[in-house]
Amino acid sequence: MKKDEIKDENWWKCSSCGYTMQQAVPPETCPGCRQKCAFTEVSCYTPECGGEGNVDPNLSGTVKR
Repeated sequence: MKKDEIKDENWWKCSSCGYTMQQAVPPETCPGCRQKCAFTEVSCYTPECGGEGNVDPNLSGTVKR
C-alpha cells in the first residue's frame, strides 16, 4: 500500500472487542471478535496526536494518565 492511499483511510475501533484497523470504511464483521459490531472512527485530526493518518488516543482509549 502506498503512503498516498493510507491518507484516504480512517482508523476504526470495534465497540465490542476494541480491535482497531485502518481502512476506508469499517467492515460488516469485526476481524478481531468475528461479530457484527458497531465501529467508532478514532482517526486523529489534530497535531497533538500526530495529525492525519494516526489514531487519536483520546478516542481510542489508549491515553496514558
